[in-house]
Amino acid sequence: MSDQLRPRASLRTAVVWEVLKDALDRQVKATGRDALDVLDTGGGTGNFAVPAARLGHRVTVVDPSPNALFALERRAAEAGVADRVSGVQGDILGLFDVVERDGFDAVLCHGVLEYVDEPAEGVSNAVEALRPSGALSLLAAGLGGAVLSRALAGHFSEARQALTDPAGRWGEGDPVPRRFTAEQLSDLVSSAGLEIAAVHGVRVFADLVPGVLVDTEPGALEALLKLEAAVAEQPAFHSVATQLHVLGEKRR
Repeated sequence: MSDQLRPRASLRTAVVWEVLKDALDRQVKATGRDALDVLDTGGGTGNFAVPAARLGHRVTVVDPSPNALFALERRAAEAGVADRVSGVQGDILGLFDVVERDGFDAVLCHGVLEYVDEPAEGVSNAVEALRPSGALSLLAAGLGGAVLSRALAGHFSEARQALTDPAGRWGEGDPVPRRFTAEQLSDLVSSAGLEIAAVHGVRVFADLVPGVLVDTEPGALEALLKLEAAVAEQPAFHSVATQLHVLGEKRR
């Protein structure tokens, strides 16, 4: 795992980054080009864009927040990759107002579908932005993780509400507008014309373990990272993950 994704933040990004990095490496081999064109929709301050640029790729970040794009610009400059990262104000539903179709080898759609009115349209736009044989990295909030966390906190009615609510929300105070199951995300990707290459559970245990334990117990962080990586591909744990990651590949 790259240094820029350590230490504490790596609990949220490690599994996804490893899958994404492998996908980009495969794209490099398949295309014969060392530098890929990557689109990061909702990429914010560059948690994935900057590391991808450090690998030598050209990254375009589309985000609705001017403040996030300003922070992205500063972060890319500090990392020495300002020439490979560009930020554009926009969103995934109006994606082709700011970028062209069929222009990217990989598209990241992380933490976006929870907040758009039409998730299927968002995925469709992400796929249309891909070149032939391109890859889509999709990350969204998982329903099961919310149900489990509310139940463990003693909020049993809210846990049941999340389980039965069509959007997976536990109540009026829920800050997340929509959650998904692994099957729902996979269906969205498949319906948009991609083949499912992998499905991963993200933050299966990380959000349940007391932070003080991870921060103070020697070796706990590294052990937890290894545990998260070990269970990420196990379907049995997808249903309790805080987030779900689907990697889709465009058919030639």
